[in-house]
Order: sequence, then C-alpha cells, then structure tokens
Amino acid sequence: MSLPEIHLIGGTRPEAVKLAPVALAMRDAGLVAPVLVASGQHPTMVTQALAAFDLTPDVTLQVERGSGSQAELLTAMIRQLDALWTERTPAAVIVQGDTTTSLAGALAAFWRRIPVVHLEAGLRSGDLDSPFPEEANRRLVAQVAALHLAPTPLAAMNLLDENIATGDVLITGNTVVDATLAVAGRRLPFENPQVAAARAAAAGRRLVVVTAHRRESWGAPLDRILAAVRELVERYPDIDVILPSHPNPAVRAQVEAGLGGLERVTVTDPLPYPDLSRLLSEAYLVLTDSGGIQEEAPSFGVPALVLRDVTERVESLHAGCARLVGSNTDLIVKEAAVLLDSQVRRDAMTAGGNPYGDGLAARRTAQATAALLGLADQPAPMPTLESSAPTATFGASF
Repeated sequence: MSLPEIHLIGGTRPEAVKLAPVALAMRDAGLVAPVLVASGQHPTMVTQALAAFDLTPDVTLQVERGSGSQAELLTAMIRQLDALWTERTPAAVIVQGDTTTSLAGALAAFWRRIPVVHLEAGLRSGDLDSPFPEEANRRLVAQVAALHLAPTPLAAMNLLDENIATGDVLITGNTVVDATLAVAGRRLPFENPQVAAARAAAAGRRLVVVTAHRRESWGAPLDRILAAVRELVERYPDIDVILPSHPNPAVRAQVEAGLGGLERVTVTDPLPYPDLSRLLSEAYLVLTDSGGIQEEAPSFGVPALVLRDVTERVESLHAGCARLVGSNTDLIVKEAAVLLDSQVRRDAMTAGGNPYGDGLAARRTAQATAALLGLADQPAPMPTLESSAPTATFGASF
C-alpha cells in the first residue's frame, strides 16, 4: 500500500531551504511520502538550494513570465497547481511563509478541499505596507489553512488573536534553524572562489557579513547602508566584509559604486546556501535586512543589526540577539561600533540562545502533518526559552 503524498510547495530559495529538512524528516518517519513541488517562481534557485540537502524537485511547474507582475505570477501558478492536483491529488499541501508561491499553493489547495499546512505561520508586522506584499500574503494563507505551524510563541499568539482555534496551532520552531545547523556542520569547502580567497587571506581578521536584498532597501537606503559599511571598514582595520549582492544589475552596480575597490570588502553574486551558512557560522557580526538570516545567525551566537525600520521577527528583539538600525548611516555605525569595540557586549546579545528553534522543527512538522491525517499522535510543542516573551505553548493536545 502506497503512503499518502504530501506536496511541499516552494518557489524561492528561502522556501526551498526551509522545506528541505521537512521532506527529509518525513522520509525518515516513513508515515507519508513527501513530494517537493517547485512552483516555477524561481526554479533555478530552488533547485540549487535543494541540492545542498542532496534533494531535487519531484515536480517543476512551467510558469511563463511576461509582465512580471504579481497577478500574472499568481494566476499562472494556480492554474499549474490545479492541473497537477487534477491528476495527482495529495493528502495535504504544505506552504511556507508568505511568498506569492505560498498564497497560490494555499488557494489552489483550498479550492480543491485539500488540507493546507502553513509552515512558519503567524508572523505579523501589523502593517500591510511593510513588508509588501508579504504581510497580506501570510494573513490570507492563515484564513484557509487547516494547521498552523508557528515558529515561536509570539507567532502563535498572533494567530490566536485572529481567532484561529488553539487546537489548530502548534509551536514547532523554525525549520531554517534545522537547515543551517545541518549544512554548516558539514564544513564544506567554499564553492564561491571570491569567498574562498577572502577567507583564506583573512589572517585572523573578524568577519562582518552584510546583506541588503529587500526591494525597500534599494536606492537611497542602500546608499546609506553602503556608506556605513565603508566607514566601518575604514575605522576598523581588523575586519573583513563579505556582501553577497542582489542579482538585479542596477542593484549590483549601486553596490559596486559604493564599495568597489575598497580593501577587505568582497562583493559577490548570490551565494550557494552552504557558503552562506558557513559564513554565518564564522561571522563576528551580521548586518542584514533578511528575515531568514535574523533567524539563522543566533544559532551560531552571532548578533544581527537589522537594516529595516520594522521587522516581523520581533522575537529577535525580545531575546536581545538583534537590534533595529534601519538604513541610518550614523546609527548603523554607532551600533556596530559598540559590538566591534566590546567582545563582552557582542557575546551578551546572543547569550540567551536562539528564540527561533532548537533544530527539531522539521521532526515536529512531519509528525504534526501525519497527525492531521490521523497517522500519528500530535507532537509536543517546542520548549520556550526563559528569555523569550510570551511563554505560552499551544498545540492540538491543549
């Protein structure tokens, strides 16, 4: 007798990274058959990300892009998913986070009455315009999901505040922690030659990793961020900076104009996930506008200065492992200098551990999905850190 299929839908690199440990955990448990579906949003990047876990997409949708609009992408993916599920209907569908792929997968499954499991549910900024359109996407997915897998207690509280039933919410932790610990632990050689050369020549200097990929960071905000990086490099001769740039040609040109030719600064193309995970594990400090890196860095005891005015990862702020600095040049330099001048203050930021997970989120996700289908008992929720707030726990057994 064949196992019931669970389709895991991913269209971006972060989605692929966060879904990969779930697929592996499902295979290990042997209760359901995971099917990795690449939505067609960023197919090459999904394939590259899965390769870091020795996985490949089981299904890749062919989505034609013309205007590049969100409406075009959403409708194209819904049509493709509906056609797939006409021929191959899964027992449940897992969508991750808040992308256009997540919304398309959730809607297409809901319309076919296929249970939707929302991984990384409950994140909220409280502002529909920031981040846009992600804040709306995740709220919409919550309306049709049958099971809400919250990465933290605060995310679970957000869902309950929106009248989601307690029994439909489980705190699992974030599977990105599982992913980054597993990949960084392998200590693979750097694939990117620029990164390999920079790290080989570091001569004991401290590593600062910088990422500024979000669309709202482009233009004037990015110029201010680059000015801060330039000032820090000039002030601290014992630091190296590695900045993986966004592939957009205009953004790359802006980065090169701001930092090109500066000693101890390496600007690269987007990095393979193993390279990025290893860099985070070796970093002294991270400057980032990435939600995923805010979740990953604390696993390695690395504090993050968040290059955004608001963040839905407020657990980082509560735990003390991240600080909001926006794109203000003076504030970025001031806060970075505090940590570069004091190892004690730097280490104190992450002394409370990672509020986003303990490396077991994928196992909980696999078991909770099987439990939704009546194939397993509901797992216990992730234990909470003493320093995290709030500290309530939720799950179907409560």
